[in-house]
Amino acid sequence: MQFAQLKRREFIAAFGGAAVWPLAARAQQPGGRRRIGVLIASATDDPEFQARMAAFQQGLAQLGWSDGRNVRIDMRWATTNADELRRHAAELAALAPDVLVAATGTSTVAPLLQATRTVPIVFVVVIDPVGAGFVASLARPGGNATGFTMLEYGQSGKWLELLKEIAPSMTRVAVLWDPTIPPGIGQFAVIQSVAPSLGVELTPVNARDAAVIERGIAGFVRSSNGGLIVTASAAALVNRDPIVKLAAKHKLPAVYFHREFVDEGGLVSYGSDWVDQYRRAASYVDRILKGAKPADLPVQAPTKYELVANLKSAKAVGLVLPPSLLGRADEVID
Repeated sequence: MQFAQLKRREFIAAFGGAAVWPLAARAQQPGGRRRIGVLIASATDDPEFQARMAAFQQGLAQLGWSDGRNVRIDMRWATTNADELRRHAAELAALAPDVLVAATGTSTVAPLLQATRTVPIVFVVVIDPVGAGFVASLARPGGNATGFTMLEYGQSGKWLELLKEIAPSMTRVAVLWDPTIPPGIGQFAVIQSVAPSLGVELTPVNARDAAVIERGIAGFVRSSNGGLIVTASAAALVNRDPIVKLAAKHKLPAVYFHREFVDEGGLVSYGSDWVDQYRRAASYVDRILKGAKPADLPVQAPTKYELVANLKSAKAVGLVLPPSLLGRADEVID
């Protein structure tokens, strides 16, 4: 069993199935039980999201909020279908909760904001909340939403540096991106700014759907000395299985924005720890339940990043990962 899978399974076993959490040394809030609504764009049996929600509930428990005792947590597990997300968002808003949690980035923030402009919303792992129009600014959100971003644009240059470290002879890089969203444009711009100093030529590949991705990669690999960077987008996450398989098929050294790709067979990832962000989101929910306004709570950037490498995948593409990278890695999957 891979270490990453074991660690996540143990975490879920410890926290994911608990319905009532130990109560910290805080008195029950005046006025009876409070209510939290959570919108999740995932299936209930997804182990990654189970781990994230377990971290969120653990964070609440540490702050004295016990589901079934002084707080009720209403969760709606939806697919990524936009109509279904809007329906679940409207259902949650109609429950008149004290706070809503958009637990799957942009895909859940937008429908919750459509459903209510008065109930406080805490979002997690959003790429660019200002560009998306969710907040007025990071320092002063100004409306009924605030939360946690999943990356800073400067991180994008690190992906190219890692790729060059992994494959020093590489001179060409396919950059998988979504050109229709501000974060896609921002990430690509940073990679462009770093490329000349590393002697690398970039080829943008649209991440819109699996067929477009396959055509773009097929055209790119007609020449040698290539590598792949997968930038952060919902489209890339949805298509992570074909992306990882294409990289393996064409023996492309690849760096991904999140560990989910490496857990599923990708080579190397560098990105923020999303489970940690869900745990931190509990602190904002706690503050709002105690009277804070989202408009006054600054949007927070990631504080914990992780570098994950997959040795089996390295062997499959004919690479030996440098000891310097393995020594820095937060996790190495055998």
